[in-house]
Amino acid sequence: MFQATVVKWILLYLVISPTIFIMCLSDLHSNNLLAAKRKRMSERVRKMFYHAYDNYMMYAFPHDELKPLTKTFTDSLSELGNLKLEHLPQQYNGSALTLIESLSSLVILGNYTEFEKAIIWLSENLSFDVDARVNLFECNIRVLGGLVSAHILATDSTNRLVQVIYKNQLLDLAEDLGRRFLPAFNTPTGLPYAWINLKHGVVVDETTETSTSGCGSLILEMGALSRLTGDTRFETAALHALRKLWSMRSSLNLLGTTLDVATGDWIEYSSGIGAGVDSFYEYLMKAYVLFGRDEIWKMFQSAYIGVQKYFRHGPWYHEADMRTGTATYWQLTSLQAFWPGLQVLVGDIEAANSSHREFFKVWKKYGVLPERYLLDHQVLHPTEKYYPLRPELAESTFYLYQATKDPWYMEVGESIMNSLNAHTRVKGGFASIRDVTTMQLEDHQHSFFLAETCKYLYLLFDDSFLLNKNYIFTTEGHPLPVRSNWHEKLPKAYNLSNGSSIKTGKQRKRSSAMSLQICPASMIHHEPNARRLESACHIPDTGADHRCFSDDDCGVDANTCRRRSCSLAGYCGLWSLI
Repeated sequence: MFQATVVKWILLYLVISPTIFIMCLSDLHSNNLLAAKRKRMSERVRKMFYHAYDNYMMYAFPHDELKPLTKTFTDSLSELGNLKLEHLPQQYNGSALTLIESLSSLVILGNYTEFEKAIIWLSENLSFDVDARVNLFECNIRVLGGLVSAHILATDSTNRLVQVIYKNQLLDLAEDLGRRFLPAFNTPTGLPYAWINLKHGVVVDETTETSTSGCGSLILEMGALSRLTGDTRFETAALHALRKLWSMRSSLNLLGTTLDVATGDWIEYSSGIGAGVDSFYEYLMKAYVLFGRDEIWKMFQSAYIGVQKYFRHGPWYHEADMRTGTATYWQLTSLQAFWPGLQVLVGDIEAANSSHREFFKVWKKYGVLPERYLLDHQVLHPTEKYYPLRPELAESTFYLYQATKDPWYMEVGESIMNSLNAHTRVKGGFASIRDVTTMQLEDHQHSFFLAETCKYLYLLFDDSFLLNKNYIFTTEGHPLPVRSNWHEKLPKAYNLSNGSSIKTGKQRKRSSAMSLQICPASMIHHEPNARRLESACHIPDTGADHRCFSDDDCGVDANTCRRRSCSLAGYCGLWSLI
């Protein structure tokens, strides 16, 4: 009997083991193919970057941006952009915007030689003591952010930079620029002017109109500058503006799009997650990650739930009146494509994937993502048909791949890369598209193409730069390290086995992932009858069968973030919306 059993097990092993061996070989072969493809794709992105970068250095440097069709330049950062070369002020030799924007990309690509050359040139030639009126928001995210990030990378001992040549030159430039920003905050509200003259400060009769993004998306760069220099004025000014802006929210926790910095009154009440507001939400979340301020987390939590309640419609996000939540404009804007990437940081992977797929459908429909698309009519906006090489879809694709490791996102990245090469690549670089229906080109290669579009595509296929490191990326794609000594306090440790509830003595308080500050996508429930949290705001109903005796037995809907109520029949649901 024993011998017969042994023989059976031996025979079974002989049958199964070849199958297992073949399966292992198959998996190994698939992994090798995937690795080989990632290497090929990353090399293609590398070539794209250098085609854009080399043409900029040849035809536009040291000016702001390249005009790839005519192989000339534009100084787009300031009002000097409309002047011809012979009419520029004598002392003006360009801000080298695209070079500054490319610094962190050069490090990610491993080109430390070019990175060092750029540092030397900037330290010897760049000056902000120029009579130029610049947009505070754009100058902050592009120039200040680029310099601060590059300084941190230059002082990172793991990078192969010749340390003897670097003596904090980039930080000195950043600090000088930050000081020139400060007069913009001298308003009755503390909300900064949208424009500042780098030499003379705020000019007479300067406009007091600005956007929510313009005064609410300064905290990362200016906060990091304060941590690096010890000068608290930068972070204090940005934080004061953020607090003032948040105090202007409606009872629905929504904000408008434009406002007056002198009076603190809203000018445009309609708002969404696109142009004029987008980076405000992004910076709330990322500022909490970078600085650990619970105050900022609470702002983000309320703002995020407000967005999900009043802007979301299925996988899309429309615009709404901040006062009533009533829908105003049913349109997709290309800047909204950053939102799935932000949702990955929150942990709302399913919602992120849902929206991302809709954005990609529009990309496939036109070959690129148009600036504005009318959702209610499923047609292009009649005038905003352009595509200026924006990075937001590539950015969200990178984040979703990092979160899921689903190879489909690499296919999306390959499709984006193929479209860019097919429709926008020219001899002199990469040109924007004026009309996505005809693919007529526009003579402009924006600096964010090198700072973000190429960077996120490269990181999608080669994320070795992120190995054993923890970065957040600014809205312009500049990496800032998450450091414990930058935090007001170390993040709390949460026990994921607590599921969707926390215990206080004998009391039991049901909570969402956002209130627990944990990622719903990674939560594992061990409690009897516990259910997975489907989104950051989701609170399950008390009963698995959704039966209830009162509203207290009902939770928060995962899709809309709206509170569920108990019907007369004793079931939880969104009855008030029916």
